[in-house]
Amino acid sequence: QVQLVEESGGGLVQPGGSLRLSCAASGIFSINTMSWYRQSPGKQRELVATLPRDADTRYADSVKGRFTISRGNGDTLYLQMSNLKPEDTAVYYCNVLTARANYWGRGTQVTVSS
Repeated sequence: QVQLVEESGGGLVQPGGSLRLSCAASGIFSINTMSWYRQSPGKQRELVATLPRDADTRYADSVKGRFTISRGNGDTLYLQMSNLKPEDTAVYYCNVLTARANYWGRGTQVTVSS
């Protein structure tokens, strides 16, 4: 079975606006952790928020109080982003971690600009 991770929901938003990103995982079993990462041009990929199966959620300090990670039905992951800032501009990636493998989506672009 093909393993697939697909992000959606990115776009252009003004500062102070909101977006909700979605991630759909298919063909992946025994998921331990689902997370959101982001990467801006010239910077390393960084963890935004993580939702382990048996632990509390964690957020990067830069997004605490503004972003909320949640898991929907099945293997769907969301990232609700509010009060967006220009520095949140990046490609956002969904990551799915099992005991045996690490899966990435292709990313979705989020641009915060007036």
